[in-house]
Order: sequence, then structure tokens, then C-alpha cells
Amino acid sequence: MIDNSTDTKRVSPKAPDNDGLSETPLSRSHLAQKHHYPSTSSDSNNDPPIQIESQTTSLAVEAAVSIVINGIHYAVLMASPHQLEYLAVGFLFSEGLIQHSHELLDWEVTHLANLASYQKFAQDSSEEDFDSASVEQSLQQLQDYDIYVVELVLSQRCHQRIQAQKRQLAGRTGCGMCGITGLTQALPDLSVYSQGHLKHEPSQQNNIDNSQTTAPSLDYLLALRQQVDAAQHTHQLTGAVHAAATIYNQQLYLFEDVGRHNALDKLIGWQLRQKIDTSCVLMTSRLSIELVQKSIRSQIPWLVGMSAPTSTAVRVAKRYGLGLAGFLRDNRVTYYTKQDSI
Repeated sequence: MIDNSTDTKRVSPKAPDNDGLSETPLSRSHLAQKHHYPSTSSDSNNDPPIQIESQTTSLAVEAAVSIVINGIHYAVLMASPHQLEYLAVGFLFSEGLIQHSHELLDWEVTHLANLASYQKFAQDSSEEDFDSASVEQSLQQLQDYDIYVVELVLSQRCHQRIQAQKRQLAGRTGCGMCGITGLTQALPDLSVYSQGHLKHEPSQQNNIDNSQTTAPSLDYLLALRQQVDAAQHTHQLTGAVHAAATIYNQQLYLFEDVGRHNALDKLIGWQLRQKIDTSCVLMTSRLSIELVQKSIRSQIPWLVGMSAPTSTAVRVAKRYGLGLAGFLRDNRVTYYTKQDSI
């Protein structure tokens, strides 16, 4: 069982003073109108009147995050504008562009909040048709969006990988594969990452949490879910974000995002930056193939979802030795792979 006194860590990277992340809202207020029937009605012969209430609601912020690697505009992700360093690092690891945390040499986050910041971004880009008029027109077009630029400086070896795999990826909230055109790129061979070929860096050996290297028990998972439910503050406000969570050194580490694959990338990026391994990750979503692929790449032994896995997710998890469980509810969980270790 998990100790009920376990602390929650909402991990925030130490960022440059001018990146504005500390002031970045994860939710915004919006005036809405609620239409509903009353829960009880004394008049059983007539249809109850519709009740109309004006109310202030909280909406999850969904931002466009441009990933720029060594000056190359690599991808645009729709994500929650929080923990962006971890998001970028986890995304690049999942893409196979980096293998170790030390390959990230430097990083900077810029919020394009006004015309001046957008003009500077346009000037620094590789677009040859840059002019002030086109920038102003583009800014008008993009004014409904929150836009962030994450600039990463990676090692020369990583730069060579980027050049070999250079492409533009338009990532959307609901799909971690959008923009991938090659089937071999979308459905890669992950044998080198399988549980039978686990290889950890020497510096990581003493940091591995061995408390749940075997299958996590029902009691463990129910206690974990209870803590995640209590700690998901942005979801409680908005009802529109997913979370990836894990226990490490008796503390809960939680990563929220409007995209479930982004939430997992943030957790993976945190792992890489901290040079640690985790034994079990809980997702508040269904378990689709991209989540399974990311977990296999990052050598996570167990991936658990609050909803169901897909058929492909189960087949791929079984092939590469990933423990997979779903339907974590009030009093149950369903194990789909590695049942012999339970």
C-alpha cells in the first residue's frame, strides 16, 4: 500500500527569469450560460421548465508550443503551457532524437504575447518573405491562440539525427501521431527497449525505485488513484486535462496537460532530467498505442489507465514486455499483460 501521508510534487522546472512561466495561467475564467431541467418537479403532468443560469466557468488553457531545435523548427504541439522543458525533452526522447538528458545543452522558453515578441520570432525564423505587414496580418490571424516557443540546443550527435529525420509535425490535442506519414516511423521496432533488454546508465542504477518492479497490486493502484484524484487541481477546475502520475521516494509526482500524450511526455522528460527510473505510471485516460510506445521507449515497467486500452496497445505491450492494466475504478482493475507476475 502507498503511505497515505505521501506528498504531492507538482514539478516545475527552474526557468530563466524572463520566460513568464511563473505567471502562465493554466485556466481562464469565461462567462457561460447553463441550461438544465430542475432535479425535481412538483408538476408531474407538464414538462418542467428549463432553468437558465449565467455562471463563470474555468477553461483549461490550450497553447501552441513551437519546438525549435538548434534553429530548426521541428514541431508544433497543442499543450498546456506548463512544465514546457519537460514536455520538450520527453517529446524529443519519444521521437528518438535524444537518448540521454545530458544531450540537452541549453533551453529557453518565450511567450509570444505581443507584436514585438512575434516580430522577433519571425525575424529569427528561416522565412524569406518576412516583412512587417505580413507579421501584423499573421498576428491578427493568431490572436486567438496562446503561443510559446521552446528553443533547445542539443549536442552535435542529436543535430545529425534531426537532419536525418527533419520534418514538420503539426501535433493536435487528441492525437500523438498527427503528421507522421511513414508507417515504419509510426509503428517502429522497439526491440532494443523491451523489458528483456533493459539497459540503464550507471549513474541511474542506485536511483531505481524497486518497490513496485513486479506487478502493482490492486490496493497499491487504488491508493495511487485516490491521491491522483485529490491532486488534479487543474482538472478539478476545468474538467479538461489529463494527468500522468508516479510514485518516487514515497512522493506523488503529477503532470497535467490538455493532451494525454503530452502529460506522459512531461513525466518522461522529468525522468530524464532527474536521471531516475519509475516503476509504475498511472494515466487518467484510455491507453492508446502512442502511450504504450512512449512507455516502452522510456523503459517504464507498468502503465496503468483509468480507462481501457486499445487492442493494438495490448498487442504491442505484450510483444515488448510492458505491463498494462486499465479500468482502474473504485474497487477494481483489469490486468491485460504479464498476468503471470501478479
